[in-house]
Amino acid sequence: MNTAQEFHFGDFTLDQSRYRLQRGERLLRLEKLPMELLILLIQRGGELVSREEIADRLWGKEVFVDIDHSINTAVRKIRFVLRDDPEKPRFVETVVGKGYRFAASVTYSNGVSSALQEAPKKEHSSPARASEIALSAAPVVHKKALPIRLMVLLGIITLAAIITIALVLSRGGAKGASQPAIKSLAVLPFENLSGDATQEYLADGMTEALIGRLAGIHNLRVISRTSAMHFKGTHLAVPEIARTLGVDAIVEGSVMRGGSRIRVHAQLIRAATDEHFWSESYDRELRDVLALQSDVAQSIAQKVEVTVSGEERARLVATRSVLPEVYENYLKGRSILDKSFNRSSVVESINYFDEATKRDPTFALAYVGEADAYNKLSTVFIGARPSEVRPKVVSAARKALELDPELAEAHVFLAEMDQARWQWNDAEAEYKRALDLKPNDAAAHLGLSHWLLCQGRMDEALTWAKRGRELDRLAVSGTSIGQSLFYSHRYEEAIRELRSVLAVQPNEASALWYLGFSLTANGQPEEAIPVLEKAVSITDRSAAVIAVLIRAYAYAGRRNDALRFLEELKRRREKGYVPAGAFVNAYLGLDDREQIFIWLERAYQEQSNILQFVKVHPYFDPVREDPRFKDLIQRVGLN
Repeated sequence: MNTAQEFHFGDFTLDQSRYRLQRGERLLRLEKLPMELLILLIQRGGELVSREEIADRLWGKEVFVDIDHSINTAVRKIRFVLRDDPEKPRFVETVVGKGYRFAASVTYSNGVSSALQEAPKKEHSSPARASEIALSAAPVVHKKALPIRLMVLLGIITLAAIITIALVLSRGGAKGASQPAIKSLAVLPFENLSGDATQEYLADGMTEALIGRLAGIHNLRVISRTSAMHFKGTHLAVPEIARTLGVDAIVEGSVMRGGSRIRVHAQLIRAATDEHFWSESYDRELRDVLALQSDVAQSIAQKVEVTVSGEERARLVATRSVLPEVYENYLKGRSILDKSFNRSSVVESINYFDEATKRDPTFALAYVGEADAYNKLSTVFIGARPSEVRPKVVSAARKALELDPELAEAHVFLAEMDQARWQWNDAEAEYKRALDLKPNDAAAHLGLSHWLLCQGRMDEALTWAKRGRELDRLAVSGTSIGQSLFYSHRYEEAIRELRSVLAVQPNEASALWYLGFSLTANGQPEEAIPVLEKAVSITDRSAAVIAVLIRAYAYAGRRNDALRFLEELKRRREKGYVPAGAFVNAYLGLDDREQIFIWLERAYQEQSNILQFVKVHPYFDPVREDPRFKDLIQRVGLN
């Protein structure tokens, strides 16, 4: 077996010592197991490598996974990265029923050019050794042939060279020995290697759990799950992902399940150098998965050498056993909720959370998931009746905190509900408690930004939103910044920010909605109309989006279209619930003052979401001096 550290084949270079695969200058991302298989095949230099040998090398003797499927998955990933056709392979050739061989010619090297073969090894690069190098490099001169002065001068020059080289080498050694501190990291979505696509939720759950545990460390900035999931299935190189997220290190890994057991492999990669500087595998019963998560999180915290307080360490090590079926129901609910865009899928996730809490009423995370789901139902795009869902959010969040008082997410949900019911002091206290528990939590920063917006403290709100984006560039997107700018009457800036979001995510419903708001307010209703029409389609004809489209139609002189959509909202209200806030926005656009105040009163009775922003929303400017409106502001506690 060839033991070289660097291999060249085709236009690819594989550096075994750094686990780095390149095509030309471009870094390619390949997970640990496929990378190990590729190295094994290359090292065998065209020999057949049996599936048994691969299983032994990659998984060891005590294997409990579907080996055939797992090997096939690893080979498929290698071929994908190498752009290799399995029918006409250039690199990985299948020997049916036997195994695989590497078909391409490979150039082996130790990564050192011939010009440096005689250079001293790193461990010998001491000042003393530097003296030897300098002396051996000095001109060889016959002493008797030189005058004494020249000999003295030559000695001085040689001594200066010795000192200079020694200083350079010692500084270089010191620099190489100490790496920059790791102050931020991202946990990329773990890969499911269980041989069963239905187990994807288990890998996602491991990702979420590690993020949650590590995010509780004050001195470590951890990117949210929302941002991390953007890179699920991506083949971007680690340095590129790290630059996008603005982090010092990346955690990546895999999850394999076999029956009642679970195996997790995790590794840490330094972003600047793409160096894999820690790697570990863990094997447990599924009922001990929470203890496994704790072990992995502790290892990562120790390896990045972050300072952890006693209280933070207690949260890291806290664990308990959980019934596999309880944990599975929770993870399935979480997986569905994260991908939910409509009422039916949110309700499906709630059913899984309910099943988890029935089987284990002490499992706090299931209550957090339940609170999250009911909170999603209360958003403007789904628009459930506030009186039905808000009490359920509060109940689930409080139950979670009874079981675990340090769940920052539950405090954020309580803050949002307090804010929606105009309990402003309570909302502020809950946001600040969440930030005490997780000072780097982007969601808590954004929540407090919204609270400040409602108070009319626009500059502070924008500052907090920007802080949140600095902490987590994707979780707090330009949509949130654009929203703050819109409420601050800074329409041109809001439009630029929102268009930058849509350039990357053209179907981001919130960005489309607020762009429609901003364009209309900026006197560009004709441009707002196609934007809002797209948002109506994406949100399954959300009443909140239709209401803003009605305003754009009216301002563009298309009053008949505006009235047609208003009739649609009226028909829908006869059959079911439509938020009063939608009619408020519609009649504001149509400039029907009497109807505006009729619907504002109904919005007050149902504690509509729109009234949180009644003090600052630009669309209320035409009625702001009306005594009825001033009274309304007082009644919601925003004097």
